[in-house]
Amino acid sequence: MPSIPDHVAVGHSARGGRARAERLSPEARSEIARAAAVARWGSLPGATHNGAWQVGNREIQCAVLEDGTRVLNQETFLTTLGRAAKAKAGTGATVASLPPFLSAANLQEFITSELREMCEAIPYRTRTGGRAFGYNALILPMVCDVYLDAQKAGKLLHQQLPTAEVCYMLVRALARVGVIALVDEATGYQETRAQQELQKILNYYIAPELRQWTRMFPPEFFEEIYRLQGWEYKPGSAKRNQGVGKMINTHIYGKLPPGVLDELRRRNPVTETGYRRHKHHQYLADVGSGHVVKQIASVTTLMRISRNWNEFLELSERAFPPPQQRLPLTLDGDEEAATG
Repeated sequence: MPSIPDHVAVGHSARGGRARAERLSPEARSEIARAAAVARWGSLPGATHNGAWQVGNREIQCAVLEDGTRVLNQETFLTTLGRAAKAKAGTGATVASLPPFLSAANLQEFITSELREMCEAIPYRTRTGGRAFGYNALILPMVCDVYLDAQKAGKLLHQQLPTAEVCYMLVRALARVGVIALVDEATGYQETRAQQELQKILNYYIAPELRQWTRMFPPEFFEEIYRLQGWEYKPGSAKRNQGVGKMINTHIYGKLPPGVLDELRRRNPVTETGYRRHKHHQYLADVGSGHVVKQIASVTTLMRISRNWNEFLELSERAFPPPQQRLPLTLDGDEEAATG
């Protein structure tokens, strides 16, 4: 049989890859792209939490990194101060080693040595696996002081006045938030506040009544688990390996907001037989059920592109980093049991 030329073989392979990609759902393609980004930027410190701070009609995105560093997203920080989202070369005398909002020559006498050491941009890996840059959040009040001190001394340029106005607004907002945080910490109210926030989450995620049983986990989910574990998979069989329940708790329900899995265990305890009466997902409200469906799709995609279980665990850890801090909640605990 004649051999196929290399360029023909490559063409067939490329078309086959495109055909396989077209068969994937948009969620699956998105998850594969995220896994690729995680592999590319995996060496950067990862964000464990992210959010946004609304300041007037502006928004500063923020994150907490694995080492506890609080960062403000570089682009939103720049635009909040009235700068271009991407640093550009300016006109006039500047200091190249400083970020654009501090590089003007007329600001130098107001910049402390501490601020100079802390204002370098920090690259980090976002929770979706991409790369971003941020500034240590502690520099925000110090940057505001630079502009306000320069304005008080009559040293600001006309084009810097809008930034000074933003800094004044930021300082006022920080003062209000700071007083509330201090009172909450001094009185211990932050624990009550955390409990209230948790209750709001549980109200969104947990249904008041038991849902009728429906299939939540597709066969492909279990098939991929069995493939990566090297277990024999029997299509249509309702009997699962004992380790599957623990895997579901860890990689599906354990990735819901803190406290949700504990509440599911409390409402659906293990009986004397060693099993639960119902499926965990029967207790979920619409929001919780939707989150679980997306989580199942994401985990299934990560398993599909993994060659072995260890590779899946590595990808999963990067895609879904564990939170550094959990909201306090006291509920009855129990041992792991099959929950599928």
